[in-house]
Amino acid sequence: QEHYGGLKGLTIAWIGDGNNVLQSFLTSAAKLGMHLRIATPRGFEPDPRITKIAEQNSKEYGTKLLLATDPLEAADSANVLVTDTWISMGQEEEKKERLKAFQGYQITMQTAKSAASNWTFLHCLPRKPEEVDDEVFYSPRSLVFQEAENRKWTI
Repeated sequence: QEHYGGLKGLTIAWIGDGNNVLQSFLTSAAKLGMHLRIATPRGFEPDPRITKIAEQNSKEYGTKLLLATDPLEAADSANVLVTDTWISMGQEEEKKERLKAFQGYQITMQTAKSAASNWTFLHCLPRKPEEVDDEVFYSPRSLVFQEAENRKWTI
């Protein structure tokens, strides 16, 4: 909102794990007027109960919701590219399996080529290089440090 001047009409692309952060997006994006495009590997989708709520919200608020497995499909025309850790606390034993499943999901400048011309990048930190490469993470398009500062004030 701070960067774009508003949220209504923005398209958010989530590329990564169907975790709690994605589920927060799913329950709130449509209510804020945002379209949501999601790419997760098979077996790592968000909770189906949350997805059902998101589908209902999308219909009610007139927004679009896409659930896919292809990161480039999710990134298509997106204003904001978002990812999060692929290995959350308590999932350390699954690291090898998860890294294999998430191959091809790293956000790169190649991913960004599919996005809208005014794309930005968000990650709630801490970030691992396999999730987003340095070129995107440290680019002027990356808003991760402003995002972290904003989170500080909500805590």
